[in-house]
Amino acid sequence: MSVAAATSIDPVTVEIIRNALNAAAEDMNATLIRSAYTPIIYEAGDCVVALLDADHQVLGQSAGLPIFLGNLETCTRATEERFGREVWEPGDVWILNDSYLGGTHLNDVTIFGPVFVGELLVGFTASRAHWIDVGSKDPGGSMDSVNIFQEGLRLGAMKLVEGGRHVRSVMDTIAYNVRFPYPTSGDMHAMIACITMGEKRLQELVARFGLDVLEAARDEIFRQTEQLERAVISAIPDGVYRAEGVLDNDGIDLDTPIPIRLTVTVAADTIDFDVTESADQAVGPVNCGAAQAVSALRVGYKLLVSPDLPGNGGSFRTMSTQVRSGSVLGAVAPAACQWYFSHLGLLIDMVAKALAPAMPDRVAGASHGDSMIILTSGNDPRTKRDFVSLEATVGGWGAWDGSDGESALINNVNGSLKDIPIEVYETRYPWRITNYRIRPDSGGPGRWRGGNGVQREYEALTDCTVSLWFERSRQPAWGLFGGGDAIGPDVVINPGRADERRVLKANGLRLRAGDVVRCAAGGGGGYGDATERPAAAVLDDVRDRYLSAEFAQAQYGITLPIA
Repeated sequence: MSVAAATSIDPVTVEIIRNALNAAAEDMNATLIRSAYTPIIYEAGDCVVALLDADHQVLGQSAGLPIFLGNLETCTRATEERFGREVWEPGDVWILNDSYLGGTHLNDVTIFGPVFVGELLVGFTASRAHWIDVGSKDPGGSMDSVNIFQEGLRLGAMKLVEGGRHVRSVMDTIAYNVRFPYPTSGDMHAMIACITMGEKRLQELVARFGLDVLEAARDEIFRQTEQLERAVISAIPDGVYRAEGVLDNDGIDLDTPIPIRLTVTVAADTIDFDVTESADQAVGPVNCGAAQAVSALRVGYKLLVSPDLPGNGGSFRTMSTQVRSGSVLGAVAPAACQWYFSHLGLLIDMVAKALAPAMPDRVAGASHGDSMIILTSGNDPRTKRDFVSLEATVGGWGAWDGSDGESALINNVNGSLKDIPIEVYETRYPWRITNYRIRPDSGGPGRWRGGNGVQREYEALTDCTVSLWFERSRQPAWGLFGGGDAIGPDVVINPGRADERRVLKANGLRLRAGDVVRCAAGGGGGYGDATERPAAAVLDDVRDRYLSAEFAQAQYGITLPIA
């Protein structure tokens, strides 16, 4: 359709359809969350859904994990490329979790299906959610895997439902290869219900407006998005911008950092992101498929260019990406990918760092940057059943020109993901959470202060194991324009006892009932010179226990009359 044809559609109709598409995606997401069986989905919200058109372009996407931004269509495209356009049939539902196609770890399962009106293919619906266990060598996932085969059941694109009938052989294969078949099956069927809801909503929109009007509105929405993004890029001075960061290690060789390098080239109304100079794929599970590197760069781009616009098929037309096959950001088989997200959070912060000289009013200091995972497993004496829990830890975000950073938020990879409420956690798992609070002094100082991390303390009520994946200690969140760096993460086993020990990454540590794990997440970077922060703001921070009086004295040079 021509631009002239697209712009001739009634703007009111365009807005109605724009919001209807996003509302349809939210309906899908609500169906999934309300139907799911495991807290990682129904409490934490580790999921995302999307409606796609017949050309695999995003029509509407729910709030969810930004790291899946513009990524679900990768699965439908890959399926079509492998099997041909004619593979799509009414009533079919597909499943895929291949790390090198979807880009994430095997626990992130994508379920998707075509949408037909009569015999005409009009689009696709897709959902992705974290499954608590997919048969890895350790329950829930391994922090020390060295190849994909240790990480669980790997599924290329295959039919889960064919012509409206369940493919029992595939469903049984999944059930026989996971440790918790009942809740896994429940989550799988919740995802099927989710995409069925999306199918219904898209068919309703076609019936209400007609396919021609719907496609005209789509084209106009895409055109507007592209135009707005090109305008922002055009305002950035042409040039080459660079940033570099490091991961602590790959979880196997704990002494060797992993460099991530980004080059951003702006020319007129186009922008290119190049990560080809980043490290080769690692032995440990810090690798990701190229699709996820692209997704992370899209998140970094969107935070600066179009943060108020929902993602759609018109997004990212002005950007290009360069990812090297065989690198830590473009892994190939059999690279381990279990904890694929650490360098992605780092990369998102690096986009802002690289472009800070050109966009000082839009960038923020770095965030705490990682999911900071605590995973526990064992047998619950209350139920006599095995359990696996997995939780991300919230932390501090960076400050920007005009505001302090937020405290106690999930990292920028995970978006609307939530930590599990204490009441739910203690009900579902044999742990007692004895302490949960803001971690004072963890945010970087500045004219605008970085947000603080949190401290969360777990007491084991039974013998069990704990696995940890805490990152960004070697390079905590940095500040910008004179702002100070934040404090990094810290995990202590049995603090204050004779057997106290500190560890950030571990797989299957054995604990006994009564042992304590104290997890502390880092803060966000500051913005601007700390000497310019008003004394009244520092005083308020001390009163609110965001800062200690000692920190206020050392970092801001202010002696406060507070005990």
